[in-house]
Amino acid sequence: MLTIIYGDVEESIYNTSVYFKNTYEPEWLESKLAKRMIKDVDDSDVLSGECINSPVLGQIPPERLSGGVKTLLLILNEPDKVFNASTCGDNCAKWILEIGSRIDVTINLRHMMGFGKDTEFEVTIKNGGEIAHSMKELLPIASKYLNAMKQE
Repeated sequence: MLTIIYGDVEESIYNTSVYFKNTYEPEWLESKLAKRMIKDVDDSDVLSGECINSPVLGQIPPERLSGGVKTLLLILNEPDKVFNASTCGDNCAKWILEIGSRIDVTINLRHMMGFGKDTEFEVTIKNGGEIAHSMKELLPIASKYLNAMKQE
C-alpha cells in the first residue's frame, strides 16, 4: 500500500541523490522491476549492478542515473524510510504506484504529482487519514495539505 505525506516531514530524506550515492547496493539494479524502471524513465539499460548504458551519456555508474530513478530505487529497496518523491517527475508516478502495489511504502510529496487522469489506485494520505482511488479524489485532498504548507 502506498501512503503519501504532503508537506514538510521531519523523518523524510530530502537529498535523495546524496543518500543514494552513499547507500545503494549493486544488487538493487539487477531486479526485473529496477531494470524496467531504468529503461522507462531514463531510456537506459542495466549492464550490471555497477554499469548502466545510457544512449546520451554512454556507460555510466548508477550514481549518474536521474534523480527520479534513484529515488524510485530507494523507495523500492528501503521501504522503512520516507523519501522525498518530489525529486521525481510525473514519469515516475506509475512506478511509485507499482511499488506501492507490491510493498507498503510511505513517500513525502511537496507538490501535486500526477498519477494519471484515468488511473485507478488506492493511496492513503497520512496527513488526515484519507484514502483516494483516483486523481479526481486525490486533488482536493492534496491541495488542502499543500496549500496549508504554503501558508506556514
